[in-house]
Amino acid sequence: MDTVTDAPKDAPKNAPPATASVVIALGGNAITPAHLEGNIPEQFESTRNTCEHIVRLVERGYNVLLTHGNGPQVGNVLRRVEFSRKDVYPLPLDVCVADTEGGMGYMIQQCMENALRKHRLKKSIITVITQIIVDTADPAFLKPTKPVGPFMGIEEAEVRRKVDGWHVVEDAGRGYRRVVPSPRPIRIVEINAIRALIRENCILIACGGGGIPVASDADGNLRGVEGVIDKDLATALLAGDVGAETLIISTGTEKVALHYKKSNQQLLDVIHLPDARRYLAEGHFPAGSMGPKIEAAIQFIERGGKEVIITTPEHLSHALDGKTGTRILA
Repeated sequence: MDTVTDAPKDAPKNAPPATASVVIALGGNAITPAHLEGNIPEQFESTRNTCEHIVRLVERGYNVLLTHGNGPQVGNVLRRVEFSRKDVYPLPLDVCVADTEGGMGYMIQQCMENALRKHRLKKSIITVITQIIVDTADPAFLKPTKPVGPFMGIEEAEVRRKVDGWHVVEDAGRGYRRVVPSPRPIRIVEINAIRALIRENCILIACGGGGIPVASDADGNLRGVEGVIDKDLATALLAGDVGAETLIISTGTEKVALHYKKSNQQLLDVIHLPDARRYLAEGHFPAGSMGPKIEAAIQFIERGGKEVIITTPEHLSHALDGKTGTRILA
């Protein structure tokens, strides 16, 4: 594939230079909407729709870096592991994350390639299977909280706890699930390769599913660890490391809200950093939904980022123009 972008003749006069980068974190809804089964044809259809919105930014001259969640996908991988454990060897969690990085990266690459061709744009697209170093002394390893894999009954949960050493908890009255640590990301192993690909003006897909958590020993040797990294925190780390000015967190809501889905819900157009910290401390943004996104936004701005935009995939372009979405600023 060519690495030269064919800029459209009708590109806006105020379009950014081709070197300008925007990092976009695609939420699970961009690949597997909650109302669908989430099979492969449905994932491709949702990804095609999302890529149509992303390609508009490429038309405008933005050099796009993509990350994505993998919650439903890695959950299905783990279910397959469990269903087949009597017949084939099991897969550790780090390998499951790597599998989804590759499979989902392929899906996004193909859909982006087709969208670019449709819009008469030429640009290389590549997925980087990304390892992220975590600290084995992170408190998260002492208190696993991230649910993964299928639901199970109490009898199986007890077997898993005793035989496999799993941490198992009841999940909202729906059954029992395995929970694993969710350590904070420290360093992206492949960051130099990522920067080189950015210089080549590629569309880059990295840190899929938060990246593969790995530990480094005294000699610098790496090994995978059982855990998952929050996708939004990993994306904030990536965006800061590549010097991006703008981080877009794509989610299921057009704007961030206080008192979400309550009678006194308040949609927010702009949140300044002190208010973001205060709202987070006051519990407006739960850990299981908007909390990690606001925390990632704070982290990115604190490291020198210009702005964070939170909105839905279909509103990406309008949000960049300030017409919708929520902006988080210093």
